Amino acid sequence: MTSTKNAQKPAGRSIRSFTARRSQWAGVLLTSAGLIALPEILKLDGKPHADWQQFLGRLHPLAVHVPIGLLVLLPVLEIAGARKPALREAAELVLGLACVACLGSMVLGYLLAFGSGETGPILSRHLWGGIALSIGLMVCFLVRPAWSKGASTLYPAILCGALFALIWTAHQGGSITHGESYLTAYMPPRMRAFFGLSPANTGRTNTGSFYAKRIQPILDANCLACHGPSKSQGGLRLDSYEELIQGGKDGPVIVSRDFTHSLLLQRITLPVDNARVMPAEGRPLLKAEEIAALRAWVEAGASPQAETVAVVADSKQPEEAPLQPVGDYSAFTSELAVMRASQGPKLLAVSGKPSDGLILNTADAPDGFDDAALARFGKFAPYIVEVDLARTAVTDKSFETLSAFPNLRVVHLEGTQVSGTGVEKLGHLSQLSYINLSETKLSPAALASLRSLKTLKHLYIFDTPAERVSNPASSR
Repeated sequence: MTSTKNAQKPAGRSIRSFTARRSQWAGVLLTSAGLIALPEILKLDGKPHADWQQFLGRLHPLAVHVPIGLLVLLPVLEIAGARKPALREAAELVLGLACVACLGSMVLGYLLAFGSGETGPILSRHLWGGIALSIGLMVCFLVRPAWSKGASTLYPAILCGALFALIWTAHQGGSITHGESYLTAYMPPRMRAFFGLSPANTGRTNTGSFYAKRIQPILDANCLACHGPSKSQGGLRLDSYEELIQGGKDGPVIVSRDFTHSLLLQRITLPVDNARVMPAEGRPLLKAEEIAALRAWVEAGASPQAETVAVVADSKQPEEAPLQPVGDYSAFTSELAVMRASQGPKLLAVSGKPSDGLILNTADAPDGFDDAALARFGKFAPYIVEVDLARTAVTDKSFETLSAFPNLRVVHLEGTQVSGTGVEKLGHLSQLSYINLSETKLSPAALASLRSLKTLKHLYIFDTPAERVSNPASSR
């Protein structure tokens, strides 16, 4: 009787073991089918969806490091476990945790793509790489027990495949964040040839145009991570002139000779704390000279062929003077908040540091803003570093008021009625480096006065009487 019971126990355990393995395989097959069907169930249609999806999805860049770390540790434990069996037991736990972490990270990544409306071939490859990796790890978990007993050799082969999938998928994710050419942009020519890569920058327009020399390099360096061939957020690509002019789902981003309605320029000139500022996701904002080049190019007609734009630059290169802090304007915090919340001219912070100064923005009410309205901002004069008076009703009387802004660096007067009379009053401003007088009545005599301003580096005079009698040089 006892021997019969003992014989039944191994048989019972064998049946339960077989049933458990069959259930595990069924679970893996169902999970794999769900992962493969996910892109069809929730199609990436390029449209933003629920905010909660983006909120959870933005945990993906943090969560993805967990399975990566576990998978890097796993082969080390397996190899070392040949001499210390206890490490093999730890490897089984690490593999199980890697499976769970990989599945969780993949779901968060899909929520990020679906919620934000991001699309693109590299995003698609990154997604399918994550699906393949998740399935591979689940299969590894199922075949490992047989390998540990010496009954199968599948586990090492599948694990190596999973590790290659991890490397490939991680590279696609890095390409989404930093651009497809992030690793190869500065690769030495011989190394590029060894790997069969084309010479650098062959995609750019090979002409001497202002666009090719100044504009496309700015877009390449600052915008292609989100608006390139691998990822076209909002349906917008900026990797060629044709794509730039075509615009995205919100319409054209460049309006020839009208920077105020050019969405691209609106976004790159927003305050750093604005949720819609570009570049987004905490990337460095464009430099002042890059923004100046873009504005000048748009105002000159946004041509892909023109070799120069209407910019007068002193032949002597003045030394860069360090920017001076403007002091603390915290006493005006409540007043500035009221301006931002209402329609009309407003003062916007350059950054989160009060010492970086304020920008006078009149875009909301340009027609009603005149010399008297400008004078009313006199009490903020020590803190204003930039004034945008484009297409307002100001006249040459504005120079009297502007001369009292001691830290003024940038002045926009495009499309106004000024002729330049009295502009010499700005000569004592030690920080003034940029004046835009395009589409004004700027006279040749006033142009001579502007040339005498020692700190001035960028002077834009497109479509003015002064342009027609001068020979503008290109922007520095």
